[in-house]
Amino acid sequence: MRTPILALLLLLPFAASADETFRCGKWIVSSDLTVPDLLKKCGEPTTRKTEVQDIVARNRNYGLMTKQGETTIETWTYDRGPQAKPMVVTIIDGKIKSIDRQK
Repeated sequence: MRTPILALLLLLPFAASADETFRCGKWIVSSDLTVPDLLKKCGEPTTRKTEVQDIVARNRNYGLMTKQGETTIETWTYDRGPQAKPMVVTIIDGKIKSIDRQK
């Protein structure tokens, strides 16, 4: 029971970001898309960053934190030209979690 709660707490900052939509050519894209659909509509991102984070939980018997698994977080940035801020797509374990304007 503790493992799902801890995993949720680790991913909470990503879920709290404001989800937006943006235009890729003639398409409007949002976080409802799958990653292959995003690539099909928008093409390859300008930059990609991949990070693997450990999922840890407290061991009931010893009270120590132990690794329970890993999660992969990808950050894709699409440059939309000089008149618009770049869009940042956050993908966690192969699913789009948020689409935001770069700050």
